[in-house]
Amino acid sequence: MKKLFAIIAMVAACSFGATSSVMAQEDDTAATEVVDSAAVDTAAVESAAEEETVEAAPIVEEENEGIFKTLKTKYIEGDAGFMSLVAIALVLGLAFCIERVVYLTLAQINTRKFMKELADLVAAGKIANAIEKCKGTRGPVAQVSRKAMECLDSNDRNDIATIERTINMEAEVQGTYLEENCSWITLFIAMAPSLGFLGTVIGMVMAFDDIQRAGDISPTVVAGGMKVALITTIFGIIVALVLQLFYNYILSKVEALTSNMEEAAQELLVMCVKSDKCKK
Repeated sequence: MKKLFAIIAMVAACSFGATSSVMAQEDDTAATEVVDSAAVDTAAVESAAEEETVEAAPIVEEENEGIFKTLKTKYIEGDAGFMSLVAIALVLGLAFCIERVVYLTLAQINTRKFMKELADLVAAGKIANAIEKCKGTRGPVAQVSRKAMECLDSNDRNDIATIERTINMEAEVQGTYLEENCSWITLFIAMAPSLGFLGTVIGMVMAFDDIQRAGDISPTVVAGGMKVALITTIFGIIVALVLQLFYNYILSKVEALTSNMEEAAQELLVMCVKSDKCKK
């Protein structure tokens, strides 16, 4: 009986161990399958994302190419002769606008700081140093101040009336420099729509010529000439609007610099009157 119970116990233990081993292997297999399934799903998602990215990139490129292609096509359809004139007006107008923007931006300084430093030099009697400071500073305010300091440093032009006249004259000269080339910008602003209207008139003439040759009034006959007329007009108006925006920005900077010169002129007169070298 003891042997029988021992044999049964051994068989039961072996069976339990085998079952546990099988169950463990099944769990490992299931876990492996889950991991593999997750990996497959992740790979599928990444692959789909890559495909979407690859598909989206050509769409963006096609859209960009489509815009440039459309502009190029419309430019050609608007008659290259007249569209070239409008394009030249745009290029030249932008060139003058950029030149003015750069010039006026470089002409801007911290006027209050500059005038304070200049006033300290004049109060200390260092007129020569004040002149050198004006020469080393860019902008119309510094040039007007230099003329005032040179008058103050002289022996025959250091009276307040002469200094005031010199300041006003130099301010007018610097104001002319600020507005230089602005007339060219206004010219191209006026020319661009005029060239567009000229293309419109010529397009209408072309349309009437087509009607005369065909002997019939139909949309297909007049479409070509009307298209030229409308495209040239549109491009001319767009060029004028772009240049007008630049021109208004330039005018705002000119007004700001002119205001700075006026304030500096008043301060220059005050510091010259307070100086011992000024003849009252």
